[in-house]
Amino acid sequence: MKLKRELINGFIIFIGIAIYFLIIEYLGLADQFYLRIFNILIVAFGINLTIKQNYHDGVRGYFKNLISGFITSMIGAILSVGSLLFYIQYRGGEEYLSKLSKGFLFGGGDLNVSYYTIGLLFESVASSVIITFVLMQFWKNKVETINKVD
Repeated sequence: MKLKRELINGFIIFIGIAIYFLIIEYLGLADQFYLRIFNILIVAFGINLTIKQNYHDGVRGYFKNLISGFITSMIGAILSVGSLLFYIQYRGGEEYLSKLSKGFLFGGGDLNVSYYTIGLLFESVASSVIITFVLMQFWKNKVETINKVD
């Protein structure tokens, strides 16, 4: 496990999510919940890249790769949520948040910027764990198949 790899791939996740969010924001589709589901693909790409590079470098431990993938996704999540916090403040704070959160899972009610970003962080942690476990099962089965062929 190389922390530099997790940082680089976490930054790739962050850049991918930032570009995707800015594109849907520019197109006026930021309030469409179903488009936010595609964030999963960006996060999965970054985690998969880390695990793939680890296996390429001979890191075969399940737990090591699991932690490596989780660290990668959390770096991307923390950078993304932190940047979104600044973006919300830049765009008008609570007023912009009220438009942004209408189509969100926990939108509605008296939501402020702090609650919104903390909620996003919890959601990021949950999705990071799930995506990392799914990809680890994929790689575990792939490595087992390769070892049976050898």
